Amino acid sequence: MAGRGPKGQDVTSYQAFNQTRNIYVATDVRIADTHLSRLRGLIGVREDDFSNGQGLWIRPCHGVHTLAMSFPIDVVYLNRAGSVVHVEHKLQPWRFSPVRMQAASVLELPSNTVARTGTALGDRIEIKTKE
Repeated sequence: MAGRGPKGQDVTSYQAFNQTRNIYVATDVRIADTHLSRLRGLIGVREDDFSNGQGLWIRPCHGVHTLAMSFPIDVVYLNRAGSVVHVEHKLQPWRFSPVRMQAASVLELPSNTVARTGTALGDRIEIKTKE
């Protein structure tokens, strides 16, 4: 079970593994699962602090925004089974992504991660504690 830090943040380390392609899409994933952490998302995070290997898993979530962000991100929408149901490549700052009601959660990744890992619709992504 995930531990909580002094401000309620999840302190357990997670990884996102694409089972379909046998590749990690992120090896350092934070979870946003409270109203405040979901609303804040990556606001205030610098691009250098959100680099390859990092990710933010927002749950529950049907869509995201990049308001007040200064860099683009890749967005992977996952259904309850962890299957990719939609992908947004290089979502630019100050934008809204589409709402996808079939999504149960969203995985935000550094720009170009989806292309680099070959992640596509229908792929199965497993979020698990770091090994």
